[in-house]
Amino acid sequence: MHLRKLWLAWVWQYIRVYNYEPLTQLKNVRANYYGKYIALRGTVVRVSNIKPLCTKMAFLCAACGEVQSFPLPDGKYSLPTKCPVPACRGRSFTALRSSPLTVTMDWQSIKIQELMSDDQREAGRIPRTIECELVHDLVDSCVPGDTVTVTGVVKVSNAEEGSRNKNDKCMFLLYIEANSISNSKGQKTKSSEDGCKHGMLMEFSLKDLYAIQEIQAEENLFKLIVNSLCPVIFGHELVKAGLALALFGGSQKFADDKNRIPIRGDPHILVVGDPGLGKSQMLQAACNVAPRGVYVCGNTTTTSGLTVTLSKDSSSGDFALEAGALVLGDQGICGIDEFDKMGNQHQALLEAMEQQSISLAKAGVVCSLPARTSIIAAANPVGGHYNKAKTVSENLKMGSALLSRFDLVFILLDTPNEHHDHLLSEHVIAIRAGKQRTISSVTVARTNSQDSNTSVLEVVSEKPLSERLKVVPGETIDPIPHQLLRKYIGYARQYVYPRLSKEAAQVLQDFYLELRKQSQRLNSSPITTRQLESLIRLTEARARLELREEATKEDAEDIVEIMKYSMLGTYSDEFGNLDFERSQHGSGMSNRSTAKRFISALNNIAERTYNNIFQFHQLRQIAKELNIQVADFENFIGSLNDQGYLLKKGPKVYQLQTM
Repeated sequence: MHLRKLWLAWVWQYIRVYNYEPLTQLKNVRANYYGKYIALRGTVVRVSNIKPLCTKMAFLCAACGEVQSFPLPDGKYSLPTKCPVPACRGRSFTALRSSPLTVTMDWQSIKIQELMSDDQREAGRIPRTIECELVHDLVDSCVPGDTVTVTGVVKVSNAEEGSRNKNDKCMFLLYIEANSISNSKGQKTKSSEDGCKHGMLMEFSLKDLYAIQEIQAEENLFKLIVNSLCPVIFGHELVKAGLALALFGGSQKFADDKNRIPIRGDPHILVVGDPGLGKSQMLQAACNVAPRGVYVCGNTTTTSGLTVTLSKDSSSGDFALEAGALVLGDQGICGIDEFDKMGNQHQALLEAMEQQSISLAKAGVVCSLPARTSIIAAANPVGGHYNKAKTVSENLKMGSALLSRFDLVFILLDTPNEHHDHLLSEHVIAIRAGKQRTISSVTVARTNSQDSNTSVLEVVSEKPLSERLKVVPGETIDPIPHQLLRKYIGYARQYVYPRLSKEAAQVLQDFYLELRKQSQRLNSSPITTRQLESLIRLTEARARLELREEATKEDAEDIVEIMKYSMLGTYSDEFGNLDFERSQHGSGMSNRSTAKRFISALNNIAERTYNNIFQFHQLRQIAKELNIQVADFENFIGSLNDQGYLLKKGPKVYQLQTM
């Protein structure tokens, strides 16, 4: 009977309650919730070290030598007031930490930040956070970046002793003594043997599964999803197609070696273009639809805000990690707007984009955190409008190392076109008036002005993809609601892991080899194996979009066409000619061979005349003699100055640096 009571007491101590409802919003947890059992949902932003918490301490009485065990409520250390032995009146005690009567348990503190959806945002209110205390088997059940549901009792603790209150008020802090933690990422992902089968464990009701089945049964699913992504923005079908593929993502693989180094499966997309074309809206739409999406703006973001912060706990003095945007977006999407205004924060992205992890070495803490996220970035060119006479690198003032990591670079140009402008204005007015936009057969006659250049590269299929994704005259598309689209994407990422078929692999290989051949002809090799890996990733994403386990030849052809459209903007010059030396992998100049020829001529003149100072009119004269034709000579000299070949010594005076 005694054993049964002990067993029941032990079970009651470790009993866990899950799926407790209703969920309480963190902003409502105030003094009136003290002592109540609640459930709340949020993101883990900080996790402390695991420490032993003493619940019972053995004390030795100095008078009689009796050893007694006294409970320490909430782990607060306090000496007993008198000896429990009736005959002894000793009041002096010594704590015995190594005694078998001293009982300790694992203890950990985590900080949870509330999830704020668009409808819950209030002006001027920062997201609320609350501390939670975990004990026993709950410790180490989550890491920074996890979305968790915590149930427990609201308790109070003393305010930090370091803060001196002038009014001597009795201040307390609310915290939650956790009873259970439900982690959306789940501990199953850590113990699973197959490393590529990772993902956010979303829960699907029977209704959701029926809806997913209905979506999959749609005849032209790619077109439906592309037009459901951001229906407010008119056109840009291929850009939306690229964003949709980034949302689904490819399969992560591991090389067969001892270290099992992963090959990333998440594509990165960069959208560059003139202001007012809806880049930010498309970015926000993609982040809202993603099962796990983080949206940040480049001009208000710091390096530590993107990666990870190491902060010191004021009470214990321990260092703790606080997750940044890329860690919070693990196994999801991270949208970075105003990408060109980030200053020197670009270096923080180099490791996260290719190695899919963020390593940290600060104050004796050396660690590596996972950041398996797709980065979708939107940028405006320097000077407001995109200059086609310059490269992408020059337009953005961005390093080639970073640009080469993007799978697709879309360039949107705001070119006036009477018919396209008429369609666009109709669309905007219809949306503002709250009407359902239907395309009449009279208004739709020709394609987007940007797509008229696609004739430069031959398209594989008879009907180009940009035409197949457009809404034809008289056709109405019922877009998928974003809550349902989020479930569909989550289901695809969780359960579908496509592989390339032989035919698809052949199409991608032929396209890659053709690109290499063309770039070799022009004495440069900007096309690397990164482009081939990008093609494979996007083809897998195209198959995953339709919940297929195998990527077909048609998928590969669609991806080749999207890649051609992306390269067309990246590599074509102001006359529409394809120039592979204008790639993002170049040294950042519009034409490297021209620059090299010009600098070598200047070197010869400087060696001959023993003078390395040149006036601007002399430089122009030398360029004329060498028959160097540049669209904007001042810009050309400016880029040489930026690259360090020339040094500006005064107005219209330059010094040659490479003698």
